[in-house]
Amino acid sequence: MTFINRLLVKTKAILLYPFLLLSIVLLSCENAKNNANKMEVKGQIKGLRKGTLYLQKVHDSVLVSVDSVKIEGTPDFSFSTPIETPEVFYLYLNKEDGDSLNDRILFFGEPGTIEIETLLKTFESSATVKGSENQELLQEYRSFARKFNDQNLTLFKAYLEAQQAAQTQKADSLNKAMESLLRRRYLYSLNFAARHANHNIAPYIALTEVYDAGLPLLDTVASKMTEEVRNSKYGKELMEYLEMRRKQEGSNK
Repeated sequence: MTFINRLLVKTKAILLYPFLLLSIVLLSCENAKNNANKMEVKGQIKGLRKGTLYLQKVHDSVLVSVDSVKIEGTPDFSFSTPIETPEVFYLYLNKEDGDSLNDRILFFGEPGTIEIETLLKTFESSATVKGSENQELLQEYRSFARKFNDQNLTLFKAYLEAQQAAQTQKADSLNKAMESLLRRRYLYSLNFAARHANHNIAPYIALTEVYDAGLPLLDTVASKMTEEVRNSKYGKELMEYLEMRRKQEGSNK
């Protein structure tokens, strides 16, 4: 090869290098973007030898199956699905035993890896979910919500007994206690959502737990949400719902 030819080859290589480097960078960015919009769900159902596991979510008010896997022999499972923003998913187990009780786990999904472990006999109640900040907040909220529910059941039982015994004064007192407990639950839910307005749990709680609260209270939660949360699935749904409420309440004046 002559000196001129060697010089031309070297010049072409120098010119091509930046383009190759740019292509590698763009490819890496594209892969990173794809991974950022993907959720991996994996885990184990101890005691399960046979059954079908479904990954589900609500779409247009209908519960739909996103993916499914047949379990035969091994209790391990894994799913991979696209996800734009954090939202609630369900893990539904068809044990093929004709009993649908206790067969669905609710969890807050988000981009990244979610790990779920549970037992066959107590599929829902024994579930542990890792890898989601919103899930941790949801579990914290539900823990307090259960306490409110337990107190309400105790009061309601006593209220029915008082009514049956014709103890009007006691029944009225218990009824006021239940109303007070309900107000406390609403205030707790609204405060919890407002405190965590930088997470998608905030609009989710507003939409599912206190949707019939006063409009100013719900507006307070919405005003505290970050831009990222406001543009998420539940953030957009909450803003649309509040707009609908304003129109309805405005037309009733």
